[in-house]
Amino acid sequence: MTRHTLIPLILLILSCGCSQRLVIDDTLDVSPEIYPDYAGVTVPRNIAPLNFHISDPEGDVAAIFRYGNDSLVLFALNGDIEMTPHQWRRMTSSADRIEVTVCKNGNGWTAYRPFEINVSNDSIDATLVYRLIPPLYGTWRIMGIYQRDLASFDEDAIYVNTSYKGNCVNCHSFCNKNPGKMLFHMRSEGGATYLMENGVKKRLDTKTDSTIATFTYPYWHPSGRYVAFSVNSIFQVFHTSDPNVTEVIDDKSDVVVYDVRKNRILTSPLLQRDDMLETFPAFSADGNTLYFCSAVMPDSLPQQYKEVKYNICSIEFDADNGVFGERVDTLYATNAADTANLSARGKSMTVPRPSGDGRWLVATLSEYGNFKIWHKDADLWICDLATGQWRPMDAANSEDVDSYHSWSGNSRWMVFSSRRDDGLYTRPYFTHIDENGVCTKPFMLPQRHPWTFYSGQENSYNIPEFVNGKVDLDTREVADWIDEPTTKVGTL
Repeated sequence: MTRHTLIPLILLILSCGCSQRLVIDDTLDVSPEIYPDYAGVTVPRNIAPLNFHISDPEGDVAAIFRYGNDSLVLFALNGDIEMTPHQWRRMTSSADRIEVTVCKNGNGWTAYRPFEINVSNDSIDATLVYRLIPPLYGTWRIMGIYQRDLASFDEDAIYVNTSYKGNCVNCHSFCNKNPGKMLFHMRSEGGATYLMENGVKKRLDTKTDSTIATFTYPYWHPSGRYVAFSVNSIFQVFHTSDPNVTEVIDDKSDVVVYDVRKNRILTSPLLQRDDMLETFPAFSADGNTLYFCSAVMPDSLPQQYKEVKYNICSIEFDADNGVFGERVDTLYATNAADTANLSARGKSMTVPRPSGDGRWLVATLSEYGNFKIWHKDADLWICDLATGQWRPMDAANSEDVDSYHSWSGNSRWMVFSSRRDDGLYTRPYFTHIDENGVCTKPFMLPQRHPWTFYSGQENSYNIPEFVNGKVDLDTREVADWIDEPTTKVGTL
């Protein structure tokens, strides 16, 4: 085993009120096995402590944190390095870089190769909202929408389906990260679209004579007056041998816009073509453009499901008058001969998400289809809207699913769901994106005892969404809301 050079270290620490001396006797030029993998990540100063588990069965273990001119030594309990909020805040508030050296005690203390945690001045939003649901379709009984304070480990339920007949709840969405302006869908018992705006709650029946289904995949207009939706007729296919276990396939889908003020939907024939599948809409940061995904309808579904390849398209939108443009533009074309990056040709791109500063658009690329959360080849790609050039977010992507992405309010962080941890459950990961669109190695949502927590967490995190404060809504209020009468959505 190769040794590396480390100046002999004697540190004075306090443990249980007693002073102790930790002397490094030897060094190893290998990295420690820690969980989660926080080596080389970039984090905001206002994130919860990055506690981690050390996988080393040989004696006691400890971690030395060096930041600025200070140091901190923590001993592991059951392999866990646990920082107090005060200790973590002291490090992140006073340094842009924290060097971490993991040590083990056999016949004297031996140090592994150090790793770094970089600290960014770009803050992250206060709250993360997500749905927790078991990953296997048809086996879940309990699921719900939850919120997590990102500066601590506090988690609260917004709604858990055990409070009302075990129904399904999904597709939560917020207007400009505002926790007081949100919506979500409920299926089965109590089925409706639930919209909350400044304390006023509405329960909407969104099936109309001019649409093929109820609303789904929402995205708010920055003004708060409109919400874009897709309406989808779907079916599911379950594989017995394909690595992509589940397929969610549209046999029909359109895009519509809901006028919150006038309680009516706005449509365009360019977004409701019989020969095309349109889905996953998203408004631009200035509200003048509606992005969406569009694929040519194959002759036979589900037999030809692998031939469904989505483009990223856009259409102008006049918010003052609620009017669509008369032309559809294509930002990414699956069959374009001049696609800048060869690895993107002939594939399918969906879930466009523009940054709040209007500079970037991130979408998910895979071989086919639109429901990428089950596609192991799904990767995040970023487009510079000033040049129209796409490129993969290599530093953030993995060998497994990377999808369901959401921008922070300051356009410097992105959260997304990934199955890289164990191939089964999606977990939230965060990556920093600088002014040039360059992302960093992502880090998993911190937990107080991450190994114990994630090994026992048998739910996937779906649709992680940044919010700038706590949602003032609990599962009891939602259960009462379900009993309210519905309002029928109108058409032009």
